[in-house]
Amino acid sequence: MAWTFSYRAAVTTSVVGAVALVSAVLPPAQAAARNTGTQTTANTATAGVGSGPSTPLPPRLPRDFRGKGTWIVRDLRITVPFTWEGRNGESQMTAGGPQYPIWFTNLIFHGSFYTLTYKWPGLTSHPCDRIPGFDLDLLNRALRSARFVGPEILQTNPERRVDHWRVGVVVPQLPPGKFLRFPLALGDVYVDQDNRGTFRQVLQFGIQNLFDPQLDEWLQMRTFEHKPGVVTLPRRCSAPNA
Repeated sequence: MAWTFSYRAAVTTSVVGAVALVSAVLPPAQAAARNTGTQTTANTATAGVGSGPSTPLPPRLPRDFRGKGTWIVRDLRITVPFTWEGRNGESQMTAGGPQYPIWFTNLIFHGSFYTLTYKWPGLTSHPCDRIPGFDLDLLNRALRSARFVGPEILQTNPERRVDHWRVGVVVPQLPPGKFLRFPLALGDVYVDQDNRGTFRQVLQFGIQNLFDPQLDEWLQMRTFEHKPGVVTLPRRCSAPNA
């Protein structure tokens, strides 16, 4: 989806955003979380980057789900309603709507990734970009490479006990040391400790966020059910010149 999970810019950056989902040289995860108005508390006795006997399985987006929450663009002081739904391996994110300052949808549909931005401050072009050869399996393979940060508590209402993961793409892939590297896309993914397929919060950071001056956007889920949702490809994306 998307992580991202991104999961609205040029075609090439859409690919990167989709593969990362949700997904940089980020500030510390707890500081970034405070910027959204949602604090996190890490269990310092067990938290850590890497893998080991106590490391849980990485995030995995399910085939069927539906949830509601908010999409947050902190530097633009914009918070809009957000839905995320999946059905039979297809999925769709929708943020905002015609009455809000931003409105976009991202989809994984019939083996392609689509992104369509209807409204965004300063945006005058509104094409539907399609990236073929992208599906749920590819997304979950990308999530398997996520690095475990640690268990945390999202201080929402109600509080959520989550596992915090970091996933992303940096180029070029070089050995440790003094090399010039470029963070294309990274995401911080927070999934329920009791179910790695229940997504609670995602930070997307990188060039897939080119419309945002600070290159970072949050999604926070208020509900997340493991029931089939509704996925609808916009008419503009199904047109021959989409």
